[in-house]
Amino acid sequence: MRIPVGRRAGAGPLLTSPWWRGAAAVAAGALPALAFPAPSLWWWAYVALVPWMLLLRTAATGRRAALEGWLGGTGFMLAVHHWLMPSLHVFILLLAALLGLLWLPWGALVRRMLAGTPPRARAAAALAVVPSGWLMVELVRSWEGLGGPWGLLGASQWQVPPALRVAALGGVWLVSLLVVAVNTAVTLLVSVRSLRATAVAGLAVCALVTGAAAWWAPAPERAGQARVAVVQPGVINGVDGPERRFARGVELTRELAGRGDVDLVVWGESSVGADLTARPEYTRRLADLSRDVGAEVLVNVDARRADRPGIYKSSVLVGPGGATGDRYDKMRLVPFGEYVPFRSVLGWATSVGKAAAEDRRRGGAPVVMTLGERGLRLGPLVCFESAFPDMSRHLAREGAQMLVAQSATSTFQESWAPGQHASLAALRAAETGRPVVHATLTGVSAVYGPDGGRIGAPLGTEASTAAVYEVPVAGGTTPFVRLGAWPVYGALVVLAALGAVETGRRVRRRPAPGTPVPPARTVRGSRVRPGR
Repeated sequence: MRIPVGRRAGAGPLLTSPWWRGAAAVAAGALPALAFPAPSLWWWAYVALVPWMLLLRTAATGRRAALEGWLGGTGFMLAVHHWLMPSLHVFILLLAALLGLLWLPWGALVRRMLAGTPPRARAAAALAVVPSGWLMVELVRSWEGLGGPWGLLGASQWQVPPALRVAALGGVWLVSLLVVAVNTAVTLLVSVRSLRATAVAGLAVCALVTGAAAWWAPAPERAGQARVAVVQPGVINGVDGPERRFARGVELTRELAGRGDVDLVVWGESSVGADLTARPEYTRRLADLSRDVGAEVLVNVDARRADRPGIYKSSVLVGPGGATGDRYDKMRLVPFGEYVPFRSVLGWATSVGKAAAEDRRRGGAPVVMTLGERGLRLGPLVCFESAFPDMSRHLAREGAQMLVAQSATSTFQESWAPGQHASLAALRAAETGRPVVHATLTGVSAVYGPDGGRIGAPLGTEASTAAVYEVPVAGGTTPFVRLGAWPVYGALVVLAALGAVETGRRVRRRPAPGTPVPPARTVRGSRVRPGR
C-alpha cells in the first residue's frame, strides 16, 4: 500500500498535508540565511539545515523528497539574494525557482540516507554522503552564469578563527563540508535514538578535523608591512554623480598628505567614470595626488574604452608620472547587473528591473601589478570576483603579495549585501595567506590580514572618509593555494562510491539470465495454464 505524504507513526496533521509540507520546505530552506551578515549568527549555520533535513527524511517517496529539496532550495536562494528584489522585482522569483532545481537530487539523497531508522553503516555513510551532495550543489551554482558563489554555507564562518584555519587547508569548500556534516549528525541525534552514538561520533570527528586543521595548517609567514589607504566617497548620485564622485575622491585623497607615509591608495569600483585616455585631465589630477601623497593610486575605471569598442571595468594604477601601464579588466561579470545572459531571449528583464542596458566587455587574463619603489605585488579583483576562491588562488600562485578587491554596492545600501560582500574577503585572505583590502565606494570597506582576521575598523555604509591601515604582508603558501579545491574531488569520490554500491545492489537483486520465474497463481491458488 502506498503511504500518503508524511503519513508516519506520530506524524501531525501538518506533516500529512502536501501543501503545508511545501510551505515548510520553503521556510526551512530560508533559515540558513541568518548565519550570514547582517545577522551574522555564525553558530546558527551548524543547525540551520536540521529542520529542512528532518522534513526531507519523512517524505513518503523519493520524488516527494526531491520536490521538497527544490522548494527548500528556492527558499534558500530567495533568502540569501533578497536584497536583489529592488533591482530584479518579480524576476528574482523565477531565478530562485530555477536555481532551486539544483537541490532536487540533494533532497532525494537526504531521504535515501536518513529515512526511517537507517542501519548504522548507512547512517555513518550519510555523514559523508549528504555533505558531499550539498557541496556539488554549491559547486554548480558557483558558476558565474548562475550567479556565482554567493551564500556558500562555509562563508558564514568568516569570523571564526578555527574555521578560517580550515579554509587555509581546503578553502571554503572544506568549511562547507564540515558545516553540513555537523547538521547531518545533529539530524540523526534528534531523530533516531538508536543512532545517537553514531551521531556523537560524527560530531567528534568534525571537531577533530577542525582542531587538526587549526594545529597543522601552517601560519602565514610575516614578511613586512604596508600602509594602505582606503578612500570611500560615500553615496553620490545624480546626472553629474561621476564627476562629483571623482572630485570627492580627490578631496579625501589629498587629506592623506599629512598623515605619514602611505604605500598605496585604493579607490573603489567605478570610482572614475571616464576613460583616462579620453580625459587626460583626470590622469593629471591623479598623478598630482600620487606626488602629494607619496604613493601610487589604484582607481577603477567604468567607461567606454578609447582604444577598443565597448564598456570595461578596469583597475588602473596611477603614479606620479601618470598611468603606470598596469591595468586589469574585469573578467567575471555580474549576470543582469553587468550583462544580460541570452539577451535576445531575456532582454525583457531590463523593462521590469535594473538590468544592464548594455553588456560590459570581459578582460582576458588576471594581472599582478607591482608598486614602483616599494615593489609590492598586488592582485586586483573587481566587485563579486572576490567571491570566487579560484581567482584569488590564481593571483597568489602568480606571486601577488596582497589582494585588492574594488567594489560598489550603493544600489543595495540598506540591505545585508554590503556587509556580506565585505565578509568574503576574510575567506579569501585565509585561503591564500595573503592580506585582502576590500575597498568600496559606499561601504562596507574592510581590511583583513593573511590569517583572515580583521585589521582596524571597517568603514560603514554611512561613512564618507579615507582611512589608513597597517597591513601585514606574508610570504609562503597555504595548502589550499598549493592543492586547490581538493575537497570537491573528495566529494565526487564519495558520491561515485555511493553510486557503485547502489548499482551493485541492484545487480545482485536482478534475476540471473535463464533463471525460471515461478508461475503466477490465480485467486483460487491454481497455476495459470500456459498460453493463457
